[in-house]
Amino acid sequence: MQKKRMNEEENDWGSIGIGAMIVFIALILVAAVASAVIIQTGEKLQQNAQQSGSDTQQEISGKISIITVWVGDTPTAGNEEINMVFELAPGSEPIAADAVHWSVICDDGAGTPAVADGDLSAATELDGATVVAQFNPGETYMVELNVGAAGAGCPPVLNEEHSMIVSADGGGTTYETLSYVGTDRGDTVV
Repeated sequence: MQKKRMNEEENDWGSIGIGAMIVFIALILVAAVASAVIIQTGEKLQQNAQQSGSDTQQEISGKISIITVWVGDTPTAGNEEINMVFELAPGSEPIAADAVHWSVICDDGAGTPAVADGDLSAATELDGATVVAQFNPGETYMVELNVGAAGAGCPPVLNEEHSMIVSADGGGTTYETLSYVGTDRGDTVV
């Protein structure tokens, strides 16, 4: 009788051991699945952060900083100009002059927008003598922008505001409001 009871106890201990082992294996499987989900989520967040950083770097690395804009020549032929002094934003890479485009947007008086646009391939070093093919960080440049004549483009008009957009191919975009409080040559508009 005693031997039979010992066999039953040994059988109970074996059952308890197998049950514990099943629970232990189940916990290991749950932990493995949970760690896989955590690792996958971490990788996805890292990829998103790298992409955002890359996008931000590209946006900043090709951005133009406008220093000043003033009213330029207003010849009788009607091809009126504004002059812009600019530089590359800090952290920018060199940019080809013809890869930077500008637009001035205004109201043509008939309720529709008018646009004057072009690229900065005619930009010179600040001294105005040497036309440059590439803009380099840390240097300042100047360019005369032909904004058109009345009825064609966006010439300077007293007490009007025009929107100016300067953007680099594959880089950043700069927005500026041109406020014409004066239209005489040399009057500052930014």
